[in-house]
This record gives sequence, structure tokens and C-alpha cells, in this order.
Amino acid sequence: MIDPALSFEALTPTAFLRRSALVFADKTAVIDGDQRWSYAQLLDRSTRLAGALRGAGVQPGERVAVLAPNTHVLLESHYGVPFAGAVLVALNVRLTAADLTYIVEHSDARVLIYDAEFEEIARAIAAAVKHKLTLISAEIQYEKWLAAATPMIEPVTDERSLLSINYTSGTTGKPKGVMYHHRGAYLQALAMTMHSGFTESSVFLWTLPMFHCNGWCFTWAVTAAGGTHLCLRKSDPALIWQHLRDSGVTQFNAAPTILIMLAWHDGAQPLARTVNVSTGGAPPTPALLARMAELNMNVTHLYGLTETFGPAVICEWRHDWDRWPAERIAQIKARQGVGNVISQTLRVVNARGGDVANDGATLGEIALRGNNVMLGYYRDDEATHNAAPDGWFRTGDLAVMHADGYIEIKDRAKDIIISGGENIASVEVERTLSAHPAVLEAAVVAAPDEKWGEVPVAFVTLKPGMSLETTTLIAYAREHMAHFKAPKKIVFGELPKNATGKIQKFVLRERARDLKVS
Repeated sequence: MIDPALSFEALTPTAFLRRSALVFADKTAVIDGDQRWSYAQLLDRSTRLAGALRGAGVQPGERVAVLAPNTHVLLESHYGVPFAGAVLVALNVRLTAADLTYIVEHSDARVLIYDAEFEEIARAIAAAVKHKLTLISAEIQYEKWLAAATPMIEPVTDERSLLSINYTSGTTGKPKGVMYHHRGAYLQALAMTMHSGFTESSVFLWTLPMFHCNGWCFTWAVTAAGGTHLCLRKSDPALIWQHLRDSGVTQFNAAPTILIMLAWHDGAQPLARTVNVSTGGAPPTPALLARMAELNMNVTHLYGLTETFGPAVICEWRHDWDRWPAERIAQIKARQGVGNVISQTLRVVNARGGDVANDGATLGEIALRGNNVMLGYYRDDEATHNAAPDGWFRTGDLAVMHADGYIEIKDRAKDIIISGGENIASVEVERTLSAHPAVLEAAVVAAPDEKWGEVPVAFVTLKPGMSLETTTLIAYAREHMAHFKAPKKIVFGELPKNATGKIQKFVLRERARDLKVS
């Protein structure tokens, strides 16, 4: 009988580092401030991290938490933790100490590696959790820890075994632990490598938090191509522009809110070469996409969730569309698109689970399944079943299916505004407001109303140096859409956002409840 190993090897994204350490051994893999490491060094450091974890008593299957910004430590953990056979829990640095304590407790993490910036929070977590938690400071202990360790790699025998747990933000309850498997991360990383056009000449700027869906699996995708990881502790627009001009950046990822900050920053100037940008987390407005094109940044719209290893859907561009007018191109690019190269064909379904008509008008909920969908929620079978009642994961996003198979989100199910029995999509109102030349970004939510039940209210940030009257902007909205959809009140000011740049609509809903609209 032929040895099964002849034609099968368990898939794991850490395999990309083993290959790149051979093929691109002396090439720069990581730049973090003044520090640089080659691919050979990255493999050595990651396998030493694995050995250090094993020496600290971490056994295969146990969890290791990391609380750090986009540094080499968090990147190395994406390899070193699984090399030890352990499960990575990358912590959202914007969460409260109470939320982080819950996550460390719920995941039963045995080790917490932390950046000095979060020393106080790390110690508070260790004092609060009920189990023994070993703390490792990235600045004080980490290097000595690696130097003293024996390098090791625990083989992956089950590609559907647990690789990482990514916790949701918990805005509507306790954070849920989304379980990633090795196979899904491997395939998703390959998809991101292909769709992003990575090569060994790529320089990827880490503007997207690595803790968010493991950096949309780009922590492994860049390595697969032998590209360079350019770490960035904070998404400061001035610093990003400096890197775009001076550091040879070829690609980066960011939520639309980060792109908005870049697009209208004082230092914004068209780049000498095209930089490819992937965006997701919220639909980018046509106005933003047009502005980014002016700055010589080619934006690709991605869509996904924590539960889908990040972007499961891509607005795949066809070059025969290049001849279309700029306005039409921006509208098409604002669509979410089709499944990425390793995704199963996506669906838009009605309340009964049947497919809606592909007429670009019939509303339904996006449903996904396949290799890049989670194993489920950690220690929460009920939530897992509710999210995928018939074997298809329900995203909570309402969309239409166009005749060409491209989906277009109209709103989150919870963001639809029902006014006088009419449905109003907040996304449509936001796009209309964002098209005004004075508007930087807008968020629309429902406010209670005695007559209509609820009405749209807009929270708007203006571009630097611009001023605008409420009545003028409302009149503009009424000129460009049905009158009942126009916001009844506008509040100017900065919008609340989470760590990944998403606008926190739950905060705005709370504010809207206290507004006097009529």
C-alpha cells in the first residue's frame, strides 16, 4: 500500500515561512523602526519563540495571548505560537481591561506576551483571572527568552485543528471567540497573496491591526510571496504618508475611515507610483474611491467578517470596465463583489433561506460557507447554531444580487431605518451626504419619532477648513434622493471609531435617542 504521505500534507500557514526562509533566506522580511530581520532570522526567532513557550509549560492545544500593536513581536507570534502547537489569541488593544480579562479568562490563555505600552493593563489582567497566567514583557524579557530557547516546530497533523481564536468586539454582548483552523488560514492567505498581487518585491505597510482577523491573514500572505512586512505601531496619517513617499510601499490595507484621513490630509499629494490598497469593514463611498484614484492609489474593495478569516469577497475588477466614465467606475468599485478565489459561491437569501432574484433590487441577507468560514464560536454552541442554522453562515448584512453575480450591500440588518413603514438604507443616505464637497464622512442612524416611529439622523464630519449649515446639507440630500430618506437632523463633529477604524454606530444610536428631532 502506498504511504498516504506521498500525496498529502496537512495545510498550515506557517509553512509559508519555512519556504521563504529557504528561498529568500537573506532578504529583508521585517522592518520595525530601526530593526530589520531577514527571512532566515524570522524563522529562527519564531522557532525559538515556540521553544520558549514549550519551556514555559505551554502544551499543544493551549492558548497564548498577545497584547501588542503592529510590531515584530505580534508578527512573530503568528508563527511561533502555532510552531509550538499552541493556539494564538491576538488581543484587541483598544478594548477595556475588563473585556480583555474576560477574553483571557474565557480562552484560558496560559501566557500573555505584552508590549510595554500595555504594562498596566497586562498586570491588571493577570491579577483578575482565576488561573495562573505567565506574563512576558516584549521589551524586558522577550529577547532573553528567545536567546535561551531551543528552536522547535510541532508538526501539524490535523489541518482543521485550532490555529487561533479571534474575539469579536463585543459591542452587543460579551465578545465571542471565532475559531480559525490551519486549512482555512492557509487557503485564505493564498487568496490574499494572489488578489493583492504580492511578489518578493512587495513592501506591505501594516496599517491594518494584526489582531484583527490575524491581519485578514496578511500576516501569512506577505510571507508566502517573500515580501517585506513594514510594521507600524499606530495609524498616524502623517507617518503613513511619509512611508508612502519614502519607504517603497507597494500595498497596504485599511478601513475606509483610515483612507478618508489619508485622502484629505494636509500632506496628501498624488504618488509618483501606484500603490495598491485593499479596503473593507464598511462600504467605501464613490467620492472616496474617486479621490484615492486622484492620489494614484488603486483601491480594491474587500468584504468579510471575523467569522470568514477576513475578506471572503472581492470586487474583482475587469479591465474592459476601464473605458467607463470615472463616476461609473467608482460606483462599481463600491460593490462588495464576488467570492475570492478560494471561497465557495456566495448567496443572498430571504428569510426562508432561499436565494433572492439576481435583479439588483431584491433585498436579502448574505450567506457564506466553505474553507474560509470559522469552525464556530469557542465554547458557545448556541451562538454557532444561531449564526449558521442551515449550514450557511448568516452575516447580518443585507444586500442585493446583481445579474453579473456581484453583490452590493445596502445595510446591516440592524441599521435599516423603518420610517412610516418605509425602509431606509443608512448606507444610501451616507453615500449621498458624502458626495457633498464639504463632507469628509457621514454616519446615519435611526432616532425615535412620535409620528413616523423612527427617522434618519446624520452625524457628519466636515473636511478641514470647511463649514456648512445643517439646512444646506439637508436640502442637498433632498435634491439627490427621495425626501423621506433625507436626514431630519444633522450633528457635526468627530465620529466614534473602534480599533479597526469602523464607525461605532451603537454609540451614535445612544446619542440619537436623546436628540429632539421634530
